[in-house]
Order: sequence, then C-alpha cells, then structure tokens
Amino acid sequence: MSLRVLGIDPGLTRCGVGVVDVTSTRKATLVYFGVIRTPPEMALEQRLLAIGTGLSELMDEHQPHAIALERVFAQHNLRTVMGTAQASGVAMHTAAARGLAVGMHTPSEVKAAVTGYGSAEKAQVGLMVAKILGLDEVPKPADAADALALAICHAWRGGVSTAATRATSPAATGGLTPAQSAWRAAESAAKRRLGA
Repeated sequence: MSLRVLGIDPGLTRCGVGVVDVTSTRKATLVYFGVIRTPPEMALEQRLLAIGTGLSELMDEHQPHAIALERVFAQHNLRTVMGTAQASGVAMHTAAARGLAVGMHTPSEVKAAVTGYGSAEKAQVGLMVAKILGLDEVPKPADAADALALAICHAWRGGVSTAATRATSPAATGGLTPAQSAWRAAESAAKRRLGA
C-alpha cells in the first residue's frame, strides 16, 4: 500500500504541482508534475479561479490521500507574499472541500528532508528529487521540482499521521479514512519488520 501525496508550491504566476506515491519503506514513485500558470495581466479573482480549477482537476484525476503545501513565510517583497498566501488559501479550500488533510512545510523543512541540509540550494533540491524518483533529469520548471520535494517531505515526515490532525477531514472528526488506516497499518508492519 502506498500513500499518494499532491505537493503544491503556491504562486499566482506559477503554481507548481507534483504527485508522488510513497511506500511505507519510503520508496517514492513519480505520478505527475507540472505548473498551473496565470498571466499577470489577468484579474486577480480570475487568476485564483484558474488555480482553483486546475487544482480541482488534479485532485479529481489523481485522487491523492493528502496534500503537502509550502508554508508561507515572510519575505521582503510584500506583493509576492500576498500572491503566495492567496494561492495557498485556494489550495487549502480545494483540499478541504474534498476532505483531504493538508500538511504545511517550511522551505527549510523540505530541504532538510530531501537533501539532509536545511539550507540547501534550489539546484541541490532538484537533483535530489530526480535521484529519489529515479529520473534521468531534474523536473522542470523549478516550481514543479519544489512541489515534488514537498510531497516527498510530507510522506517521509509522517504524512498521514501529521496531516490528519490539521484538516477538516474524517480523520479530524473522529476517525481515519480507509486510505489513512491502510497506510498506518502498512507503516506499523514495516517498523515491526525493521525492528525484528
């Protein structure tokens, strides 16, 4: 049994997305990656609608068990922060409407999970994502590679168990979904085998 995670690197102009399947032994397999783009000249509400529609279509097509989203952090460029926060809100709304748990991860958490170093360069993260997924080249553009790194980080850091407490989902309202229960059981069995 594997956990399917949709990673989202939020942005108004380029919203990176990446879907991976990760087994309880931490083996990650690429399912999909890409970017949802909106032109800067488009009205803000239309840009957010386009991002929401794109994310909805991805969630419906790939049926992830959880969503991994980059946590918005303070930057010098207020306009960039606002756009990222708005795209994040659309992503959280879209996930919550489907009962999906959302895990938030800072860039340094993602870098540490994927490269072992929280201050790794973007290029290093891309190279490690390609290596982890067994790809011949780094996924492009960088927003897509970042989204895949988010998905891998989420699964490796306890995915379902941490995400389940953070969203309005069956897990947060009294029980795990069937996919979450199966993942937790597989994870526990793998730990028992490793400990034996």
